[in-house]
Amino acid sequence: MKYSYAELAGMIDHSLLQPGLTDAEAEAGCILAAEYGVASVCVKPYFVPRAASLLADTGVIVGCVIGFPAGNSSTEVKRYETELACKDGAREIDMVINIGKALGGDWDYVEREIQVIADEAHKHGAKLKVIFENDYLPNDALKIHLCEICARVGADWVKTSTGYGFSKQPDGSYNYQGATEHDVKLMRQHSPAHVQVKAAGGVRDLDGLILVRDLGCTRLGASATKAILDEYRRREATGESGGSASIGAGGY
Repeated sequence: MKYSYAELAGMIDHSLLQPGLTDAEAEAGCILAAEYGVASVCVKPYFVPRAASLLADTGVIVGCVIGFPAGNSSTEVKRYETELACKDGAREIDMVINIGKALGGDWDYVEREIQVIADEAHKHGAKLKVIFENDYLPNDALKIHLCEICARVGADWVKTSTGYGFSKQPDGSYNYQGATEHDVKLMRQHSPAHVQVKAAGGVRDLDGLILVRDLGCTRLGASATKAILDEYRRREATGESGGSASIGAGGY
């Protein structure tokens, strides 16, 4: 295998963010994360204390989403969400930018908000991932500018998507791509070495995980963790090589 199990499992933020997820299902997800030795779980704010309790001493980090999924909360609400999440045991924060402000060109607001959340997270010893929600951003210039802002304010990761960024399509339906090869390459190219890249949304198999690692990602947000890592173990046991990878087809 091209990468070890530990290298690939150590990239996964096991996503427990589905709107209808019950507490029992979230608890089971935390147990699965510990069993498979992933990097973290990514949970809703209210569930942080329970996740921190379940994962104490397992080596699995608790992450929490902020302003999720649309990014429309005020800066102070996002800051307070971050403060509470960190006090409850979160060690990584995944915040959604104010997408409308970015589209409208109010870059002072966007930069100030990310700076506030970065400062709050870092004050508590947590790291910050900034979610762009690329499906809503119509051109590369916006994504590049966001990468530059995140580098200036000290964000730890730039992240492609929430996995829930359903945008209106030309036919009137709502769908999304999530992480695409183009966007991952672009974000890696335009971020300095100290800013990592996280892919999320639409990467649901082992070949997709390997692809985003090859493209420079250090983290992947995934809910298909079990299937991905079970496939790794199967291939490792049989000596089977991988197939072609395809990402950017939406889903979570």
